[in-house]
Amino acid sequence: MALRFFSEGLSFKLDHPRKTSSWLKKAIESEKGRAGNVNYIFCSDEYLHQINTKYLEHDDFTDIVTFDYSDGEAISGDIFISIDRVKDNATKFNQSFDRELHRVLIHGVLHLLGYKDKNPSDKAQMRKKEEAYLSLR
Repeated sequence: MALRFFSEGLSFKLDHPRKTSSWLKKAIESEKGRAGNVNYIFCSDEYLHQINTKYLEHDDFTDIVTFDYSDGEAISGDIFISIDRVKDNATKFNQSFDRELHRVLIHGVLHLLGYKDKNPSDKAQMRKKEEAYLSLR
């Protein structure tokens, strides 16, 4: 079980990686999941836009792209997060950077656990889960 944090193309370090990792693992266990290898890659808008275009054929900016490599019981994947987008969204939604970053961190885990956000009902469920886990930080 390993949750790891990297940065690509920018200098960014998570303030409390052990505490954040512990919080994410508790969320996974609460959902009856088990963490395999989950890599968080913090990057720029441009870097994530290239990934979004190349692999998902979406020509837009986003705060997160999750690649699910889960097999069996353990969830595994690469979660790319645009720090630029997180900063902009924090301002846009009147949230602290820290809260918005943690929202996106748990959002990626929820995707690996099988939650979707393509229709209004799924989005509402995802938001409810995000808020519940943010309150446990």
